[in-house]
Amino acid sequence: MEYLLRGILIGILFGLPVGAIGALTVQRTWNLGAKAGLLTGLGSSVADCFYACVGAFGLTLISDFLLRFQGIITALGGILILVMGLKSLIHPQGELPPDEETLGGAKLFLTTFAIGITNPAAILTFLFAFSYFGISEVSGWSDGIFLVAGVFLGTYFWWGTLATLTQLIKRRAAKFQLRTMNRIFGGILCVFGILVFVRLFL
Repeated sequence: MEYLLRGILIGILFGLPVGAIGALTVQRTWNLGAKAGLLTGLGSSVADCFYACVGAFGLTLISDFLLRFQGIITALGGILILVMGLKSLIHPQGELPPDEETLGGAKLFLTTFAIGITNPAAILTFLFAFSYFGISEVSGWSDGIFLVAGVFLGTYFWWGTLATLTQLIKRRAAKFQLRTMNRIFGGILCVFGILVFVRLFL
């Protein structure tokens, strides 16, 4: 249980910095409701769990490969964020058409999973977090599973909180049109996408 609690705390702290996925969670919750926001956050949490597994179980073969091609993988994530931002700016649609709702759920999950998985530096962040919380190495599979499960619960708790807060704010700010909000979030996503490339070049 100790590893589970530490994992939850690490997950919450890891999710707090609101980046591109945070903006997407807010945008989709605003447009499509809390369920869409939770699906968006789920994709990110699963990606975080993958990197937490790599760090917790010392999967050096995977980590070495991802860190070796970190620049290329991160650039792909930056391109995806930019494309999504530009799409929101150019085509700021409102609600999803009924015939797209079924496909939409998988799309909401997969897009944020793709963004989350194209951030190999997360491995180093988790390793630092594990060390900071006194987890130098995992003694067994059960401890590792509890740790990774805690990371998932912590990150997903944060995305659920963000989606819930967005719903509450939306009810008090109904005067803002969806198209206007989509343009705002599209601009934010473009900024995050550009920042990815700025960091790469620096």
